[in-house]
Amino acid sequence: MPLIEQNLQPTPYHREVKEYLRREEPELWKWFSSAQAKAEYTESLRLALLKSTYRLDAEGHAELVQAAEEVKGKLGLTIPLTLYQSQQSSHLNAALYYIPGEGHVVLSGPILSLLTPLELKAVIGHELAHYHLWQQEDGAFLVADRILQAISEHPQAKPSHCHTARRYCLHTEIFADRGSLVATENLEAVIAGLIKTQTGLQTVSGASYLKQAEEVFARSKVKSEEVSHPEAFIRAHALRLWSEGAVNVAAEVNGMLEGGGGLDELDLPGQLRLCDLTGRFLKQLLRPNWFQTDATLAHAKMFFNDFKPAREDDLELISALQFGDSKVNDYFASLLLDFCVVDPELNDLPLAAGIEWSRKLKIEEQFEKLLTKELKVKTRDVKKLKNDAAEILQKAEVQS
Repeated sequence: MPLIEQNLQPTPYHREVKEYLRREEPELWKWFSSAQAKAEYTESLRLALLKSTYRLDAEGHAELVQAAEEVKGKLGLTIPLTLYQSQQSSHLNAALYYIPGEGHVVLSGPILSLLTPLELKAVIGHELAHYHLWQQEDGAFLVADRILQAISEHPQAKPSHCHTARRYCLHTEIFADRGSLVATENLEAVIAGLIKTQTGLQTVSGASYLKQAEEVFARSKVKSEEVSHPEAFIRAHALRLWSEGAVNVAAEVNGMLEGGGGLDELDLPGQLRLCDLTGRFLKQLLRPNWFQTDATLAHAKMFFNDFKPAREDDLELISALQFGDSKVNDYFASLLLDFCVVDPELNDLPLAAGIEWSRKLKIEEQFEKLLTKELKVKTRDVKKLKNDAAEILQKAEVQS
């Protein structure tokens, strides 16, 4: 396998969420970025480490400490690093306790006896990659992580908050796996260490599991169902793509972690994107002069206070509105219906526009069901409207 040439950078999702929170939640951002919040957080971690671990120092574990120092150098970190063995957990695991300017990695269970030296480097690289991420941009990605955890655990948290916190965690693990690869430059060793840690097996073939993961992707459409760590086959596939410098790695990873991003699964950035698309759609819908009545414009301003119809075509809108999720399609069909009935003086013109737009958006079935169910339009009248819609709209444009 060629040496890793990509820089270990935050994923596009990390950056998108970080910017969203900084812009939309300035007070929370200010608090979690404050010196007081950082001091309280740091002190709680120090105390937890003292109470629940045994320090693995160079005197008793020289080879382990030396390996960790090498990993630290591979990741470009110059911080003092301390390793620990957990006293309270027999579960195979490793975790980073983040303190600014210091690295603290806690190993759990018999991980030292189970993993080879190179696999141990991969595990330490994974944990130190968390540090590498969280120390960037003056701790902005850690601030985002802590805000999301706090919001998602609040009793009044919305589903979008929980979806965002979950996906941010999943993307962080994908990022940290890349740190394992940077530390070892050995994909098979990284995967072997991952599978050993998850299964407790003493002998594992990383190459064999990579093939197994590819079989999963060849047979089905994959979407993570986990809360904090993606499934091992997803992590293996994602890391292989990154190691090979595959095109559109970010899009591939998003697909594995988020699926189609349906209406019921929108995260905070997803809600913002849907809001933006709604505004773009309404600006195009009300672009014809005949559609710009007091009633329709007033209704549009209930969605957007500063609403103004577009003056030019939005050439990328149609492709942006091609959703695979039926509930998103239902949403836009209902939006069309709203503007079909908001001004009765327009007669059948909005219905004709709705039919034409439903064709463009490939939601004819949903829109026609609404016409017959909500407006009680007879099937034969719907058929006639479909046949005459283009001509009706052309005449209206000429007359306006």
